[in-house]
Amino acid sequence: MSNDTVFPSSRSEALGQSEAFLDFQERLSRVAPVDRPVLLLGERGTGKELAASRLHFLSRRWQGPFITLNCATLAPSLIEAELFGYEKGAFTGAERRRTGRFEAADGGTLFLDEIGSIPMEAQEKILRVVEYGSFERVGSSAPVEVDVRIVGATNADLVALAEREDFKRDLLDRLSFEVLFLPPLRARGEDIMLLANHFATRMSYELGRNEMPVFSRAASAALEGYIWKGNIRELKNVVERAVYRSDSGEIDEVVFDPFVSPYSVLSGTDVKSAKPSESVKSARDEKSAVSLDRAVAELEISMLREALAASRHNQRKAASRLGLTYDQFRGKMRKYGEIVLGKKES
Repeated sequence: MSNDTVFPSSRSEALGQSEAFLDFQERLSRVAPVDRPVLLLGERGTGKELAASRLHFLSRRWQGPFITLNCATLAPSLIEAELFGYEKGAFTGAERRRTGRFEAADGGTLFLDEIGSIPMEAQEKILRVVEYGSFERVGSSAPVEVDVRIVGATNADLVALAEREDFKRDLLDRLSFEVLFLPPLRARGEDIMLLANHFATRMSYELGRNEMPVFSRAASAALEGYIWKGNIRELKNVVERAVYRSDSGEIDEVVFDPFVSPYSVLSGTDVKSAKPSESVKSARDEKSAVSLDRAVAELEISMLREALAASRHNQRKAASRLGLTYDQFRGKMRKYGEIVLGKKES
């Protein structure tokens, strides 16, 4: 690989300023130059492949190949051939020799996503590669030597799998030189709007719009207050959908669940068209625009004041009382701080 390596465009999505995000990035940067296996554990949508890519490009192997394999997408009978390759005639349909992912990753990094899905037989051969740096292709007894750094990722409990003997304990011990936990989006309160604005700007550009999208205060509050079980991937979908559906530069509505039928509730609607009548829609929109935004803000301000008073203005304790991370609490204080502290009228 040449010195002008082009980083994947998705690397620009590794954005954040929260303590949880910065702490994870610091730990990743620290282990990247150490030529040992690393396990990345985290919920779906937290960016495990993106983290593995960053780990590779920050390592001394950055000029070597970065090869990926999602182990959950292959049938158990195919994983061994995919990882280690096969010789001509090794099985029906093997018309020529094929190199596997380990050979392709020689001198670089092999990222095994959903590593907990690998069958026991393949785990035995992976353990041999980790220990001795060699393996045999399917249908061959000749050893193939490789120099590969393994980075594994999963949202499964590997320790529990090992206790049930569904994952080799020896392999787990060898792969877990370092175990990094990716923080879920709900622990990265300060990053939600940073990422949302990033995704919105990019979507607006993709749609060929000249006006930069801006989220209303109500929309921002909705995004910051959501649980985000699908993490960054879910946030990206929600934001892109909101931008594409908006008719102006201001985004004042976000839809978290696109599977909710608009016909499930017909109260106050024109049954023939299944759309709100103009008078009902107008009144509803006007009331929502004026009162909902203010009601949400007033409730948050009141709860922030009470929590600060009860905790004697210790912000970490106040955040804990409200069930917020410290980052989320700081985000609220940046929004309402002067009002909460009595320096400005609401």
